[in-house]
Amino acid sequence: MAYESLLVHLRLGSANEGLLRITAELAERFHAHVIGVVVCKPLPEIYPAMQTAYGNGIACEDITETDRKVTNNRIAEMEERFRAALAGHATGVEWRSTITRNSRSEYVARQARAADLVITSPVFDGRTADQSQKLSIGDIVLRAGRPVLLIPPETQQLCLDTALVGWKDTREARRALSDALPLLKFAKTTTVVEITAAQDILDAKRHINDVIAWLKRHGIAAQSRIDSYKNADTV
Repeated sequence: MAYESLLVHLRLGSANEGLLRITAELAERFHAHVIGVVVCKPLPEIYPAMQTAYGNGIACEDITETDRKVTNNRIAEMEERFRAALAGHATGVEWRSTITRNSRSEYVARQARAADLVITSPVFDGRTADQSQKLSIGDIVLRAGRPVLLIPPETQQLCLDTALVGWKDTREARRALSDALPLLKFAKTTTVVEITAAQDILDAKRHINDVIAWLKRHGIAAQSRIDSYKNADTV
């Protein structure tokens, strides 16, 4: 299994340099195709008070059209930056963007049908004043049907030396670990951790041993760690 196609979600008005640099690094590692995605909402849904101020007059339509032109120019500039950052790193690139009144999270999630991995950054309060760029990362994770890699805004380099797997014997954990295999193969150290009730330690050991053996068959040497609830704060 490998990531043959990556999707990177970018935001207008945000610092995307680190995100693009890491995407280029991953594209080179996996010899992957990269899809760039930008989505935002038009002005009327962001500033309803402004519509009210201009009433039903033509001025409101003029402002809306001007905003759309400005946004389209910003999207075009972002596409140029995306293509420049990925040049020579990806096997191919393509660009998808839209200005929509519909769910922005849904738009990104639907584009994930063309990718093996979605790459984006979390949005923290106060990180961006542009409300048109805000969307729910949780919605993307739940709707995409693909693994999602979150890159903190200030991160400029992806360190894959150490991997920590939080394990619970559930469908979701099994799916997440399987999706992460291509990245885990780059890690020098992988630790699988399960935190459980003291009376379930023996069951946890069986779970972890199976996971460690499964990873080994995929060429990943992992170690285990099990903690009970009373020691959870040491993990």
